[in-house]
Amino acid sequence: MGAIAAIGSWVLGYMPEISRETIESWIAAAGPWGPLLIIVLMMVAVVASPIPSAPVALVSGAAFGHVAGAIYVAIGSELGALMAFLIARYLARDQVESWLGEKANYGLLGSQNWLMLTVFGSRLLPFISFDAMSYAAGLSRLHLWRFLVATLVGILPASFVLAHFGAEAMSGEFGRAEWIVLGLGLMTATPLIIGALWHRTGRAKVS
Repeated sequence: MGAIAAIGSWVLGYMPEISRETIESWIAAAGPWGPLLIIVLMMVAVVASPIPSAPVALVSGAAFGHVAGAIYVAIGSELGALMAFLIARYLARDQVESWLGEKANYGLLGSQNWLMLTVFGSRLLPFISFDAMSYAAGLSRLHLWRFLVATLVGILPASFVLAHFGAEAMSGEFGRAEWIVLGLGLMTATPLIIGALWHRTGRAKVS
């Protein structure tokens, strides 16, 4: 209960910052409710962005291991993305558009298949905002089920890698985790970049 109260206090603006140590203390205080707390923290990180998602994922891996930690992170991310999508589409479209500004479209134009691929690719690339993409997708024509599938498949690798980082850091084998992240980034980013260039070249030829 103390951890839940702390989260509520932060959301209401009474706590100025959240560090990894703070999250770890929350998880420890939550006891058997720790997995649920991880899921809630990830949801809040996506919807309102007061909590950085990476430290939550690292703590999840350190506390619950590679597999379980990744599952909790993926569930929280998926639910948070769903909430952001529904807020943008049905509840606060004008506010979201004003908040996103030029990012309101985020490249989400084209067929349903291309929209789905865009969301999937964005989930694999850490430099694209997970939160902004979720809201932007809600403003687009993308079907909800396609958004959920693309998001879930796309976040699984990152969820596992971050949870693995946390678990490996706890075991003192942080260097091996760094190579895993680098390899995953190269494997996922390269085909996406090639695909985007091919798509743009094809459209240029048609026009």
